[in-house]
Amino acid sequence: QSQTPPQKIENQTSSSTTRACCPAPHPHPFLGAGKGRASLGPLGASRTWWGRELIPFPGLRLTCVFGTCGVPTGLLAGLGGTKAQQTTLYPLVGRVFVHTLDHEAFLGLPEHNAVPTTVRITYHAHLQGHPDLPRWLRYTQRSPHHPGFLYGSATSEDRGRQVIEVTAYNRDSFDTTQQRLVLEIGDPEGPLLPYQAEFLVRSHDVEEVLPSTPASRFLSALGGLWEPGELQLLNITSALDRGGRVPLPIEGQREGVYIKVGSASPFSTCLKMVASPDSHARCAQGQPPLLSCYDTLAPHFRIDWCNVTLVDKSVPEPADEVPTPGDGILEHDPFFCPPTEAPDRDFLVDALVTLLVPLLVALLLTLLLAYVMCCRREGRLKRDLATSDIQMFHHCTIHGNTEELRQMAASREVPRPLSTLPMFNVRTGEQLPPRVDSAQVPLILDQH
Repeated sequence: QSQTPPQKIENQTSSSTTRACCPAPHPHPFLGAGKGRASLGPLGASRTWWGRELIPFPGLRLTCVFGTCGVPTGLLAGLGGTKAQQTTLYPLVGRVFVHTLDHEAFLGLPEHNAVPTTVRITYHAHLQGHPDLPRWLRYTQRSPHHPGFLYGSATSEDRGRQVIEVTAYNRDSFDTTQQRLVLEIGDPEGPLLPYQAEFLVRSHDVEEVLPSTPASRFLSALGGLWEPGELQLLNITSALDRGGRVPLPIEGQREGVYIKVGSASPFSTCLKMVASPDSHARCAQGQPPLLSCYDTLAPHFRIDWCNVTLVDKSVPEPADEVPTPGDGILEHDPFFCPPTEAPDRDFLVDALVTLLVPLLVALLLTLLLAYVMCCRREGRLKRDLATSDIQMFHHCTIHGNTEELRQMAASREVPRPLSTLPMFNVRTGEQLPPRVDSAQVPLILDQH
């Protein structure tokens, strides 16, 4: 938020500057030791935003966004055990509601003191007595260094009083402070807005559109495409909440945001042509849509003109016909012939055929397989008769020789030939006793 008050707009009211005395400065526990002191000085000058005048409260920045205004009713939490700060806001049914969770408000800093850039604060908001926010309210925060936002559009079913509890966490000192937002949801004043249009802005994220400056700039730029009349924001929704994909981490890529605008003036010819079936057919073929007027939203806002939706609620929709309950008896139909009574039938034969036939077939196949495998074996005798005598003799010789060599190697008791002894001189016949009697080591190991 800018520290200098924004320019006043039309139909704003004025009031005198209010000053009051507050306690002396004291160390703020939420900043951590040695990080700063909270100075709760006199009230500053009045500020004006969206046609309403706000008087800042020490340590609390009030927000008046799109027809809602904050009213201080308590002190800041976390200052020496005092009770939680309470703020009353007035959202309107069918109008966008945006509340900024500033770091200054939770740190208790005066208006002229800036928040240190190293302070990291996150928020957790929920409906009092429930673990989550109401269905019409959303929370978003880009990073702990950026402010948080509570935004949404209340419906007629949400009319009444709702209490939102917000807890701030200092990620550096692990201190916490609380704030209680009392939402008095009521009906909007003024004329109805039957003409509603929704645009998909590809060049922005939802956090970039929620502040008042980009939103007012969007309405001013859209006024060049619509008939003269008052335009109001009805809803702001992130494209990710509508089924969009998370963009790649490339510079210039944004998530996208849907902005819904309402007006009491009819749609312009340009908007009607963009939302016509012919324009949608061109978009389906990859061609640019039918835009007959100058795009006043460019270059600040890149609109996806193939995703423009127009809703006209000026003509009431016909009520659905309520079906009349009858007596439950069908009318006489000459073409309908109800079935006659079927005679009694004995299904015993059918059951026996269904069960016995597969069993008999399986039994026959089992007997055939057993005969082939057990009763048709040729045996070793037929195999030996079919083999030639030379092949059989050779086969037996190999086995006999192998067994004989193994027996000779196992029972080797005769002295070895002199030629096989170590240190034997062939010319003189002289021999030396071997160091190791290797004659007892068989040449072929026993493999039995």
